[in-house]
Amino acid sequence: MQKYSVAVAGASGNAGGELLRLIALHPQLELKTVTGSSQVGEKVSSLHPGIAKYAEMVFSPTDAASLEGHDIVFLALPHAKSAEVAAWLTDETLVLDCGADFRLESAEDWQKFYGGEHAGTWAYGMPELLLAGGEKQRANLVGQRRIAVPGCNVTAITLGLAPALAEDLVETDDIVSVLTVGTSGAGRGATEKLYEKEPTGSANAYQVGGIHRHTPEIEQNLSKSAKQQISISFTPVLASLERGILSVNTAKLKSNVQLADLENAFTKHYGSETFVKLLPSGSSPSTADTIGENYALISLAVDQHAGRLVAICAIDNLMKGTAGAAIQSMNLALGLPEDLGLTDTEIKR
Repeated sequence: MQKYSVAVAGASGNAGGELLRLIALHPQLELKTVTGSSQVGEKVSSLHPGIAKYAEMVFSPTDAASLEGHDIVFLALPHAKSAEVAAWLTDETLVLDCGADFRLESAEDWQKFYGGEHAGTWAYGMPELLLAGGEKQRANLVGQRRIAVPGCNVTAITLGLAPALAEDLVETDDIVSVLTVGTSGAGRGATEKLYEKEPTGSANAYQVGGIHRHTPEIEQNLSKSAKQQISISFTPVLASLERGILSVNTAKLKSNVQLADLENAFTKHYGSETFVKLLPSGSSPSTADTIGENYALISLAVDQHAGRLVAICAIDNLMKGTAGAAIQSMNLALGLPEDLGLTDTEIKR
């Protein structure tokens, strides 16, 4: 069995730590290097005590010398840092960026929401993304050497709405998503603000008013599924839970669309998917059901009073929202089974 040598740049953070956990479970990955910033010289166990396999590994600096010579490099770095680091790596290296640097196709959108120069666009690492004509993004990942892993909020919204748009069952100009987001997915600034107000049992909306950086990525994805431009109002709400995203997505139904039509559309597009599950009618997903797993759980309802679809999607932001999606895309790029290393990842509590 072939083994691939792996480095994780930014392994000291939440996403980096989750990548280490999954790499330890993957039969064909051999972790050689972990890098950090202020943690250089410290052991992995000092930050990720639950990953016994790599407890004695030591963080190296994030530089070209540390990252060269690996088959696969995962980038779990701050936005705008990945482009700099990726430039150090050879074309033969499979590079998967868990940041935003290469997700957007529009340089204008990048400048508006992130600022600075647009670094370019890599193959988009959401295998289940519905494209025009009924195809899915997974075919575009086979053999790739540069992959941009989607944003976690983006994943929950995209998977929760794409089939309804692909089958022309909802309007494209009246889409609203409100997300409950765990602290590991909201960023340090929003999390610190939450706990300044109340240590436990609190929630607050952040990046309100269409300014969240995931907005153009969501619209980019759903416009592909709808085969026309869509617009969305997206509001994240940070809650005092460690991990998980619960996305409540609503859209105005087209005339005479019934719940059965929606269920048929989601079954058509997700029925054969390993990692996207449509729950039985009347059920509702919970973030607790996704912790440590690479699944998106979806439920559908029709608000008859308002004439709207209500599509609820639950994911673990560190798994299907980040590290799990990275491993899933890596498997496809290498020609490995898509679910390899991802079917027994539950965190024992």
